[in-house]
Amino acid sequence: MTFHQLRVFLAVARHGSYSRAAEELLLTQPAVSAQVRELERAFDATFFERVGRAIALTEAGKELMAYAERICVLIDEARLAMEELDGLKRGRIAVAAVSTAGAYVLPSLLGAFQKRYPGISINLEVTNRALVRDRLLHNNVDLVVMGRPPEEVPHVAEPFLADEIVVVAAPSHPLETVRRIPVDRLAHEVFIAREVGSGTRLNADEFFRQQGVKLQVGLELGDNSAVKEAVAAGLGIALLSRHVLRMELALKRLVVLDVQGLPLRRQWFVVHREDKHLSRAAIAFKAFLHTSAETVLASTANPAA
Repeated sequence: MTFHQLRVFLAVARHGSYSRAAEELLLTQPAVSAQVRELERAFDATFFERVGRAIALTEAGKELMAYAERICVLIDEARLAMEELDGLKRGRIAVAAVSTAGAYVLPSLLGAFQKRYPGISINLEVTNRALVRDRLLHNNVDLVVMGRPPEEVPHVAEPFLADEIVVVAAPSHPLETVRRIPVDRLAHEVFIAREVGSGTRLNADEFFRQQGVKLQVGLELGDNSAVKEAVAAGLGIALLSRHVLRMELALKRLVVLDVQGLPLRRQWFVVHREDKHLSRAAIAFKAFLHTSAETVLASTANPAA
């Protein structure tokens, strides 16, 4: 049995697929299958079985998974302890972020952080809310950045940056000149919405449900850029984070509608598992977010400042 075989086994178990595990590990599918077979020979057991077209853990597989996760956590802690001996001259941090934060908030912050700590490398995974929650649940990353921490995972969540969600439209939209638009007036508009399950969509659905307004969703798109382009083309209006809209508002490609009860105010959180042992590098990155996020983003938005 090798540590590499355990890593491969856990990837297959998480994805329920040899091919998706191979993509994550940057291996071929036959190489992944071979590693699992070697592990099964070492234990004289079968860890996966076919259920229709999918694969599932056997009882032996479920038993091994519990031990394999603990072994991998201990190995990671040993690696981090060795890195800490070298202070902050070097280190690695794995971060997962929801798409809005990953694309529009973190890039400038990562650049500023790495200027301060050039020896620390950061692996940033930008994905949807469900996968970010999964990375946190399975302890695959050091930190996650999201707007609504998952209640079902024991965690520590610390707010580090304020955000606003606003309604935007094309400059030619009839409501552009209207002030104090009643929320129920938006029921007559076509909405371009983020996909179900995204943090932005959850906030939007919750707000309109509280207002007793049912939206007409014309398009559901899984990418903020696609939503912005659809709105700019006059296909409808949308609720988006102000962090997503800096360029479009500056260029007047989009306008913010003056809607009663808006903007929605929320926070971006940096989150880690409650039982996570953070390296000095990860602790330094958390501290940097708390002390420098607003300043760095303000200087990015106003380069002359």
